[in-house]
Amino acid sequence: MRDQVQAGAPWQAQVPARAQTRVRVRDRFGSAFTASVSVLFFEAVIGSIVFYVWMETQEVPALGYNLFNIFFLFVMGLIGVAAGAVGAVLLSVAVVMPLVAVAGWLGRTVSGRDVWWWIPLLAAAGGTLPGLVAASMVPAGFPENVSSGLIGWFMGVAALGVPALVVRRLVLPDRPRVFGTAMFGWVALYGTLGVVVTGALAGVALYAGIGYEPPRLTAERLAGTWSDGNGGRITFTADGKVTADGVKTFGFDDDRHDAGQPCTGAGTWVYHPGDGSWSQNVGVSVDACVGSLGPWEVFGTPEHPKLYVLVGDPDAWDLYILEPDDHPREEPVRD
Repeated sequence: MRDQVQAGAPWQAQVPARAQTRVRVRDRFGSAFTASVSVLFFEAVIGSIVFYVWMETQEVPALGYNLFNIFFLFVMGLIGVAAGAVGAVLLSVAVVMPLVAVAGWLGRTVSGRDVWWWIPLLAAAGGTLPGLVAASMVPAGFPENVSSGLIGWFMGVAALGVPALVVRRLVLPDRPRVFGTAMFGWVALYGTLGVVVTGALAGVALYAGIGYEPPRLTAERLAGTWSDGNGGRITFTADGKVTADGVKTFGFDDDRHDAGQPCTGAGTWVYHPGDGSWSQNVGVSVDACVGSLGPWEVFGTPEHPKLYVLVGDPDAWDLYILEPDDHPREEPVRD
């Protein structure tokens, strides 16, 4: 028979063209899926580094770490890696691959050919509704939260758009065939390079002083009335005297939601400058108080400093905070 394949002919010639097409599509899909998962995973690692640097710039008090906290963070890090891998798989299946398919269909239908810019356009449109919902939940008077939301929206669009663009290049008909293992190797190489560069830049930024530091106070700056916002006040005078009025003290088993023990009385205070802004504190002694009344640590900003003590178990990281009282309590006028 003329159509009979001669012995010794290449294997591809013995397979119907439709079956060969299915094999090529399956191979391309496997490579594209591997690339999507790998890119998303390394994006998550780089994003975690950026998030850590951002957290270091935020106004947070100095909270101590013990061995249990370090072990807990280590375990949570391992869980985070596993969750990142699972999340990359789910996002690839549910978002990235459908995004590439829809963008290709729209390109061929609207533009007459498959064009790359449909991918970022669809990613931006898909993130608009969640962004508007999040912006509507921000209270009035918080423009920095709105700007942070816009930045988060842009980063989300970029995080999904990049792997989708990589996948698109792999599934184009005129692209050479790339195996999944080879693609994983390339993504791992460039992804590791990106992680190293991001980590190095983060280290340089933190070393240069981009991280948050509490304001450096003085005894003169501390003198005055400080309030907990719930009626408790403590007044420091320049001569080292202190007057407590309803300031709360807590036991080891309490938390910041407990009522605490109100403290009212007079005593003394002293400012300890320490070796730096993180080690400064204010020591307070009031004999009438039951429980600890300090020492008070410092955080906040130079324009609006704050004093705090840890409430109950230090590992709980609950804080009791005093702020400068801008509205001192008016004393009744006596005739």
